[in-house]
Amino acid sequence: MALDPWKNTRTKKVIASLEGNWQAEMNGYHTYLALADRESDAMRAQVLRHLAQAELEHAALWASRLKELGASEPVYTGGPNGEADSLATRAGGIMLALRRLEIDESRDIARYGSQLKELSDEGSIAILNHVIEDEKEHYRELGALLRGQAPHATATGKPIVNAQGMLDEMLARRDEGRSQAGSWIGDAIYGVNDGLGAIFGIVSGVSGATAGNGHYVLLAGLAGMIASALSMGSGAYLAAKSEREIYEAELHREREAIVMNPNEARELLSLYYQVKGLPEEDALRVVEHLARDPEQMLKALAAERLDTTPEGLKVPWISAVSGTISTAVGATIPILPFFFMSGVPAVLAAAIISLVAHFAVGAAKSLITVRSWWSSGLEMTIVGAVEGAVTYGIGLWMGHLGA
Repeated sequence: MALDPWKNTRTKKVIASLEGNWQAEMNGYHTYLALADRESDAMRAQVLRHLAQAELEHAALWASRLKELGASEPVYTGGPNGEADSLATRAGGIMLALRRLEIDESRDIARYGSQLKELSDEGSIAILNHVIEDEKEHYRELGALLRGQAPHATATGKPIVNAQGMLDEMLARRDEGRSQAGSWIGDAIYGVNDGLGAIFGIVSGVSGATAGNGHYVLLAGLAGMIASALSMGSGAYLAAKSEREIYEAELHREREAIVMNPNEARELLSLYYQVKGLPEEDALRVVEHLARDPEQMLKALAAERLDTTPEGLKVPWISAVSGTISTAVGATIPILPFFFMSGVPAVLAAAIISLVAHFAVGAAKSLITVRSWWSSGLEMTIVGAVEGAVTYGIGLWMGHLGA
């Protein structure tokens, strides 16, 4: 007689674990697939699709075992793009997304390893052993991508990256323009950081020199805010514009080189692909296909030699607006209390809200790094506290000199 899983505590535990495994694998499938669709690099996109397919196969194994145990069919509750739409992924870009996925794969290996000891279900243990080996392969494949290399083959010897897949990815993107997702978010976070740090220092120093005289602190703070915001915005604009001009100049040189010596250009591009792990024969086939279209050949060679694409460059006006507004927002925080009060109470209020803001900005930086939010926030708070104390002390000293 079949065992009723809902009346058996041990079977309930197994089913709950397997349902969690199924959800995690489906979330991984949607994440990898969404990242592959957005990826401009053909090799990375192909590897991401391979990983997505593997996650889907794992989910099918868990669904099959759940059915055998008498559980109802699992329903996916995550987003249609998994973690690909998270703020951290969009802010950090593809390389940090890959690093986070690599960390997630290592955590999955550890979690499945724990289940081997906890679950006394032979059918589930057999699947766990198979999935753990696959996850170890995925961890190595993501590591290869982070080093700019192409994983060679699966454990069964099947090539992960092949010429046909590379061609399919490249042709699918011939007329597509994909900008770097969320690059302005990083600019905004650092703009707030710069404005907050600079004006907090000014407010602390002037407060120390004037005993918190609201009139002088406001004048100094507002002047510093305007100067910092304009400086950050113009600097971001010029940096993005210069980056684009340099790219266009290099692109022009590459175009001339292809015209003057097309055979050398083809050989060079082939070598780039081979260094990434593509077999020589496949690399030559890809290059010969690209060479039929001079512009496509130019884009491919420029992407390898210059390590970027036109879509990967920052847009000057977006960088300028993001830098200006974010710096102004950060710079406004330390001077807010002086609109409503003066003296020691205003100084204390400014210090408190500024340190809280330092922690928030530091925590937000974890969106574009792989550090934990609390350690990043704590570090930023300590730096802000030291900065405020030093500038306040200097202000006191200068105030006594003036007296």
